Amino acid sequence: MKIRNILSFVVMASVILFTSCDNKDDNDTPPVTVNETYPTNNTAGVSRNAVISATFSEPMDASTITTSSFIVKQGTTDVSGSVNYSGNVATFTPSNNLSAGEIYTATITEDVKNLAGKAIAADMVWNFTTGGTLTTLDAVNLGASANYVILAKTAINNSSTSTIIGDLGLSPAATSYVTGLALTNATGYATSAQITGKVYAADMADPTPVNLTTAVENMITAYNDAAGRPSPDFIELATGNIGGKTLSPGLYKWTSSVTIPSSITISGTASDVWIFQIAGDLNMSAGINMTLEGGAQAKNIFWQVAGEATFGTTSHFEGNLLSMTGITLQTGATMTGRALAQTAVILDGSSVTKPQ
Repeated sequence: MKIRNILSFVVMASVILFTSCDNKDDNDTPPVTVNETYPTNNTAGVSRNAVISATFSEPMDASTITTSSFIVKQGTTDVSGSVNYSGNVATFTPSNNLSAGEIYTATITEDVKNLAGKAIAADMVWNFTTGGTLTTLDAVNLGASANYVILAKTAINNSSTSTIIGDLGLSPAATSYVTGLALTNATGYATSAQITGKVYAADMADPTPVNLTTAVENMITAYNDAAGRPSPDFIELATGNIGGKTLSPGLYKWTSSVTIPSSITISGTASDVWIFQIAGDLNMSAGINMTLEGGAQAKNIFWQVAGEATFGTTSHFEGNLLSMTGITLQTGATMTGRALAQTAVILDGSSVTKPQ
């Protein structure tokens, strides 16, 4: 009898255990959650070219992550964009730049499911505010450095025959560090058949040395002004490869180098201002054009480059270039703007025209 009772107990316990496992429901599995978002909730000063993202706690069913289940709004207005999913991360890339100084709301809805078909517990909603300038940027004040189309501290070197429209300045280096331009000396300045304008150097007659000292000081002040402008509209745009882009007015910031491997357009009105802050080098490939559109003017475009600025053969550049390290225009490269370098400017059969 005891053996029979023991067997009955074992059978009953097994049935209970099997039934318990068989009836286990989704409530016993960890919930599907969003572990991380970019931007994080209530972040301010978000770049206007930001890509919004959500990182899930486990792999998800990519077919459930769409523009219907990953939504971004500015107020009640939907933001158009594309949605992608890879490696537990869903991204929303806006079709156009976000507006400056606006509050945006991102939502991941309960329509998003994991690979087992289980939905997130509730809508995930977060807010962020864009940075940037709400009014037109103030132009960088070039001071007396604006009087020169090329201004350098250590040398101005030219190969082949260049065409330069505007004055050149060199200080504290002397006239002998202006090479390849076949200068004809005069009192306080020099001329060249390659230049529509005059050449000034630190060892020329007064008041040239004082004027150049002021211009170089103003150039450095302008560089620091451009580098120090706060609240960028666009941060790390295209991770520094801006080829093929159309650049709207605003303040741009990169913490590394910028390359231009294909032609770009700078689009805006005659009163708009562009400031590009580049912590590394600026490299423009051979044969590439920079085109102005909509009335944009080279005099209102400022490139602050901490490294070297190099323009490939027959490329064309627009704007005021403020370089801490050096500027090189390779064979046949052209510029409408100013080359303002805290070291040397190197030309090779180049064309440089001071903006109006």
